[in-house]
Amino acid sequence: MKKTILSIVFILPVILFSQTKDVNKKVLMVVSSYGKDMGAARPGYEFDEFSQAYLIFKNNGLSIDVASPKGGKVEADEFNQEKPYNKILLEDKSALSLLDHTIATADINAADYDAIYIVGGKGAMFDLPYDPALQDIISSLYTKEGAIISSVCHGPAAFVNVKNGDDYIIKGIELTSFCNIEEELFGKKWVKEFPFSLETKLESRGAIFRQTDFMLSKVVVSGKFVTGQNPFSTTGSAEAVVASLGLTPVKRELYNDERSAYLMQEVLDETKTIAWAEGELAENKAKYDMPLIAAYGYYKILASSEDNEGLLKGVALVELTSPYFFNENLQLLLAKTYASLDNKAKARDIANDLIAKNLLEEESEKLLEELN
Repeated sequence: MKKTILSIVFILPVILFSQTKDVNKKVLMVVSSYGKDMGAARPGYEFDEFSQAYLIFKNNGLSIDVASPKGGKVEADEFNQEKPYNKILLEDKSALSLLDHTIATADINAADYDAIYIVGGKGAMFDLPYDPALQDIISSLYTKEGAIISSVCHGPAAFVNVKNGDDYIIKGIELTSFCNIEEELFGKKWVKEFPFSLETKLESRGAIFRQTDFMLSKVVVSGKFVTGQNPFSTTGSAEAVVASLGLTPVKRELYNDERSAYLMQEVLDETKTIAWAEGELAENKAKYDMPLIAAYGYYKILASSEDNEGLLKGVALVELTSPYFFNENLQLLLAKTYASLDNKAKARDIANDLIAKNLLEEESEKLLEELN
């Protein structure tokens, strides 16, 4: 009897360890090694994307390693350290150690991982597509049953040169990435130096490209691939990886910028009304990033050109934030947009309000003259 009990005592931890090992999925996060001087000299990876994805993987019990083409310490582009997800990560010594001592991709055994998640940032365009070790890792996971290949923003640049036999592995795969219109609007500093246009290159490799409006959340799951369009797709893509690994993502509180992006998407897609959005912001203003919504409206106006429907949607987003956020340059753009839409009364009201506040008086008076 005693021998039986002792046997159980010794065997039980082995069984439990084995079960834990089976459940504990392992993800390899990959970041660019290209960055220098926080993006001033050379672009690097996006810290926001790393921190949001890392926290989701960690909070869902995944084991995480971090790799880069060169290994060692990697540099992100300049980022806002006050963002809640960045503050949490900057206090996580284990996470910071992983970034200070990334594993060189040449030293990675792909068989150890259930998923790869390639973080974006403009640096990804310069080194990830040309790293043969990273290509080998992706190829191995492509042929590994149940493995997930994922990325966000510029991360899919790592896929463009990877083949399986004569075909590129993304041929016939639905995916997304930072798209051409986003490069046009937001890629001012480095885009002219890119070796290729990411959206165009992915399509040339046979991928079926999907996208939503610029800087809104879009996650595409296709076969083994999980991709996110832009930084605002990070949390969604990371949680899709968790789900694709057979786990149920833990419930969490949305970040203010994330919640704001979802609100904008619902308004632009007309799944929610402006009246609903006004009520939601009035009731829960502390849960939203008002400057972000206003800035999005600004870019929506710039991107819409002669598309009156797009202009009206941009105007609606700016006006949603007017009770909570004021910027004179944004108000002047609003007045000019109303003038282009032939709503002269509204344009005059905004111009006169700016003059009354002693703001942009010369530009506002010039606009009033043009409206007469």
